[in-house]
Amino acid sequence: MTAHVLMYSTGVCPYCVMAERLLKAKGVDDIEKVRIDLDPEQRSQMMEKTGRRTVPQIYIGDTHVGGFDDLSALDRAGKLEPLLRGA
Repeated sequence: MTAHVLMYSTGVCPYCVMAERLLKAKGVDDIEKVRIDLDPEQRSQMMEKTGRRTVPQIYIGDTHVGGFDDLSALDRAGKLEPLLRGA
């Protein structure tokens, strides 16, 4: 069982695609995607929650991971899989 994954994204974001690919490679089947390009209100909420304006912004469970670079660094450090398992 993997933790709930929420990703703020847009339709034309290559980093969003790479983040999704990495998460799927780690066994995440279900990513809740919030398209901020389709809903400006969601962009405002994302910026309020994360303090950032770029996508992707990724949450695993209650943990704000950040963007693709942050996700990738977490993986390289060996900390992504335990987070996905809810450890």
